[in-house]
Amino acid sequence: MSGVALFGALVLATGLERLAELVVSTRNARWSFARGGVESGRGHFGPMVVLHTGLLLACLAEVVVADRPFLPALGWPALVLALASQVLRWWCIASLGPRWNTRVIVVPGMPPVVRGPYRWLKHPNYLVVVLEGVALPLVHTCWVTALVFTVLNAVLLLGFRLPAENRALAALPAPEPAAR
Repeated sequence: MSGVALFGALVLATGLERLAELVVSTRNARWSFARGGVESGRGHFGPMVVLHTGLLLACLAEVVVADRPFLPALGWPALVLALASQVLRWWCIASLGPRWNTRVIVVPGMPPVVRGPYRWLKHPNYLVVVLEGVALPLVHTCWVTALVFTVLNAVLLLGFRLPAENRALAALPAPEPAAR
């Protein structure tokens, strides 16, 4: 199997992982709404889906159209980072449990989660997105895709998603101090 075919399989596997996320997210949205969950920032969700879908499609297009080579010194470390981002993503999902969602839905009265990676970072899942958006394309030297996704993601994340999420989280009660 060629390097391009293997890269295509990696991108396809990433797409399948996204579908698994959507299944979990849909189930969790129902859980949140059943408990009075309130959604915020719905307007940016469509562009976010387009951007993340575009990342996968652009990886495939760039590697074929621009005839990008696999450079082992770049590709192998990028693959490790891309796979590590998936581990961190599912750690975030497991830490939030039924409160994790691809949308911004908060259940009034529930304190913020402060376990798992949320002990150290307020938004660790966005670190995952940034890491994956750079690493996945660079597995096969798709530097244009990595650059364009990073810039567009920064605009969407900093301009819309984080402000919406921070406003929603500000309405939650303060977390209880950890037992000693």
